[in-house]
Amino acid sequence: MASTVAPLIEGLKGKLVVSVQAYPGEPMRTPETMAAIARACELGGAAAIRCQGLSDISAIKGRVEVPVIGLWKEGHDGVFITPTLRHALACAYAGADIVALDATDRPRPDGRTFEETVAELRRRVDALIMADCSCIEDIRRGFAAGCDVCSTTLSHGNQAWGTALDDGPDLALLRQATEEFPGMPVCCEGHVHTPADATAAIQAGAWMVVSGTAITHPTTITSWFVEATQAR
Repeated sequence: MASTVAPLIEGLKGKLVVSVQAYPGEPMRTPETMAAIARACELGGAAAIRCQGLSDISAIKGRVEVPVIGLWKEGHDGVFITPTLRHALACAYAGADIVALDATDRPRPDGRTFEETVAELRRRVDALIMADCSCIEDIRRGFAAGCDVCSTTLSHGNQAWGTALDDGPDLALLRQATEEFPGMPVCCEGHVHTPADATAAIQAGAWMVVSGTAITHPTTITSWFVEATQAR
């Protein structure tokens, strides 16, 4: 477990991080568009940007001054968020200040364990490491492996886009983690759909809060309005 909090992570305490991602086949899925949206979020007060894919990481890093959390999604089942050491190193080389990777104990395509991946990544690059977690066991694993921050990213079991507006963040896991690891950076991510959700997460002990869909995914935002106006 990391004995001290990295200065970059310390600077994100109590702050909002915005996830800027588009999905395959969507009109906004170009690095230039993602970089423009990231810059707009920075102007709105985002303390950091979370993004996916090497081209987006590089483009966004060139447009913003705030830290960039980078990941590389590959596949749809099992471990798909930065699934191997190769993916993690590539994110760091593309410019990510923080590399996010799946912290579950599921098998990885390259045969390495999560702990082995973290150790080798730490040895080879200076980037910080975020553990994307699904449960308290993952958060324990992340901190034990020396990750700089652990996040509730995977706790819902499904992605935030396409979900209902009132399907909020996993505050129960957040509270459990912050009680078990006082003073450690536990990030709330996943289904943070409203300012009230973000406030509740901070009040529940979140070190920082990540919101993406509600800010940067107009397809989902539009669907929420359509559903509300057509409700009977």
